[in-house]
Amino acid sequence: MRSQFSRRDFLACTSAAAGVLAFGRITLAEGFRTTIHKAMIGKPTEQWLKELKAAGFHGVESDDRHADPKDAQAARKLAESLDMRVHSVLYGWANFNTDSVNRDIDSVAQSLRTAAAYGADALLLVPCRIGGMKMPEPWEFDIEFDEKTGHVLRVVRGDNTPYKEYIEAHNHAIDTSREAVKKLIPVAEKTGVIIALENVWNNLWVKPAIFAHFVKSFDHPMVRAYFDIGNHVKYAPPVEWIRALGSMIVKLHVKDFLLNPDGKGGKFVHPRDGSVDWPAVRQELDKIGYNGWMTIEDGGLPLEEFSRRLDLIIAGK
Repeated sequence: MRSQFSRRDFLACTSAAAGVLAFGRITLAEGFRTTIHKAMIGKPTEQWLKELKAAGFHGVESDDRHADPKDAQAARKLAESLDMRVHSVLYGWANFNTDSVNRDIDSVAQSLRTAAAYGADALLLVPCRIGGMKMPEPWEFDIEFDEKTGHVLRVVRGDNTPYKEYIEAHNHAIDTSREAVKKLIPVAEKTGVIIALENVWNNLWVKPAIFAHFVKSFDHPMVRAYFDIGNHVKYAPPVEWIRALGSMIVKLHVKDFLLNPDGKGGKFVHPRDGSVDWPAVRQELDKIGYNGWMTIEDGGLPLEEFSRRLDLIIAGK
């Protein structure tokens, strides 16, 4: 897709999106039923919030996961005074499949309380990661799993013997992560902060169906999915992930990924510069009724340019 924001794009965006209004009002795009707000990641300081506000963003995702509650409360008040919001907190990777699981459970619980002090309604959590063994290439995966346990039965068609260690590690991670997250649900209920599960190149749940099954297995409104639109392009098109996860998606990260010409491998690029079919993504988000936030997880461009690109995405461009 084009990387330059042309006058035609600008006119189309402003017409279709009906303008990006201050947080608390509706951000609409003509032809869509759903409302989407724009954010960036960072520590919610006064300077950062004002810069985001000036660029047309509605809020921020805090990466200060263990902020002092008083500081988090102060950041919340500051954001609200600017008609902005700290809408989520980025915890990142935990280690629920290792001996440090109990320590990490306590750490995530602390971050849930921090998120509540910010006024955020979700905490991005990657339960764990695996690696160091033979695994299929992204384009080789053909996962079959047990619908009852979620355990992986195969990862490729044919002989899976070379991937025995990977399958065992995957299933261990499923079991230990599920138990750890279950222990955190009471904290999520008390704080009112959703545990938003994400799989970020951690070699787990690499296909839409198995990740959706894992999130659904909790059968709890406080455990949902944080979907990064660009992270899993190498495994499956984003629309397939969105269809599989559906209403379980509580937050979205925005980045892009440019596949190699042969579809095997590639690299991260700025939003709208890669292989993501953004109009199709916007249509699919509307179909599942996604009303929420898109947070840019990227750098290297002016805030105003990131904001304009999000405007185009929201407008279905």
